[in-house]
Amino acid sequence: MLSPRLEWAVASCAAGWAVARLAAADRFRPVERVAVPLLALTPHAAAAAAVAAVSLRGKGPAATAAVAAATLAGVVAPRAIPRRQPAAAGPVLSVLTVNLLAGGAAGPELVELVHRTGADVLFLQEITDDAAGRLKRAGLGDLLPHEMLGIEGYRYRGSAIYARHPLREGLTIGPSYASQPTARLDVPGGQAVQLVCVHPHPPMPPWSLPSAPRWRFELAALPPPGDPPVLLAGDFNATPDHAQFRRLLRLGHVDAASRVGKGLVPTWGPEPRGRPPLLTFDHVLLDPRCEVLAISVHPIVGSDHRALYVRFRLPA
Repeated sequence: MLSPRLEWAVASCAAGWAVARLAAADRFRPVERVAVPLLALTPHAAAAAAVAAVSLRGKGPAATAAVAAATLAGVVAPRAIPRRQPAAAGPVLSVLTVNLLAGGAAGPELVELVHRTGADVLFLQEITDDAAGRLKRAGLGDLLPHEMLGIEGYRYRGSAIYARHPLREGLTIGPSYASQPTARLDVPGGQAVQLVCVHPHPPMPPWSLPSAPRWRFELAALPPPGDPPVLLAGDFNATPDHAQFRRLLRLGHVDAASRVGKGLVPTWGPEPRGRPPLLTFDHVLLDPRCEVLAISVHPIVGSDHRALYVRFRLPA
């Protein structure tokens, strides 16, 4: 049994987390190096606050933890609730996004996943020249013959877009630490989609002075929705508990997973050796006129991320 002082310490931590999340503490430059990594754990903090609310014996600490748990649940739970979608009438597209962990997950298993899901577009982060060669030898070009590569000069921070349909030069976005290639996808029937493979600099470790500001700057450089529709897919190194990610949603982008009630499904874990994923860093952001038809995540050998698959219908 905890002493009253320790119970108040636990309750105060839960309350402080709720205040930090509501106040968007990660917006403030003096504390962002610590706030950004910590706020990614808000769903876990909500669960911990709920456990504290029913476990603490003191009425004051228990009530404080309960209020914090309710507050955090209010910002987290909507991601698990399906929302009403528009009745889109355009062509159907399937996309798959995977962080290869410095190219380690590039191989026949990934090509088989592309084949099995029928993906029309594949977004890859942390692809290297060697990884691109392995994917080519595994037959990726037979499934997705069109490509837009951003590998040269990025070492293991390269990115790429592979597609079933023709690709052209896409939108121009700001410079970034990792490659963030863009392309315009020509869909059969005369429609087009602007694609962006997203991979901003991770906002950690907290003792690295430039990490969080660079992450913020690179997310801020991502384009708003437009016409033709804009699709942002990749490893955002961010969750909806980050103010910079919510800014993208306020611009008009829609998180595909949250729209169908799967916004809390984790896609990243601390290492690729079988530990369960902890955080939802991989996203597909769609034009709000799109209708999400299916979504799933898939473990990939050699990566600390799970592949995210989304099938959706474009507006007419």
